[in-house]
Amino acid sequence: MTVAVVFVTIAPLGTGTPSLSRYVAGVERILQRSGLVHQLTAMGTIVEGDLDAILAVVREMHETPFGQGAVRVSTLIKIDDRRDKEHTIARKMRSVEEKLLEPGQPPPGVAITPPRTRRRSAPRGRR
Repeated sequence: MTVAVVFVTIAPLGTGTPSLSRYVAGVERILQRSGLVHQLTAMGTIVEGDLDAILAVVREMHETPFGQGAVRVSTLIKIDDRRDKEHTIARKMRSVEEKLLEPGQPPPGVAITPPRTRRRSAPRGRR
């Protein structure tokens, strides 16, 4: 089975409030019931699994805010469908983390600071 990784953001519009957490919770319940592997982030949700299964669940997720009183819903879907090797959220994260540990690279959390250059002062006049 090929595994797709999908990023989805569902934003209800016309809700009368800037807070979306109750809508996010409603959409998250759909994902929990689906059994798909997923990760909620501050800006959207990452889902992994069979692409057809994910798209069916995304359709249900898209409808959820309407049932909660939203009059308009904007859904953004980004699909990463790789078929040449295992493709999961964990593998993608592990790949980046391994590269962060490569020789010559600073450890995670350490900022890379460019080398300081000395300023040359203007030539001094004769005394």
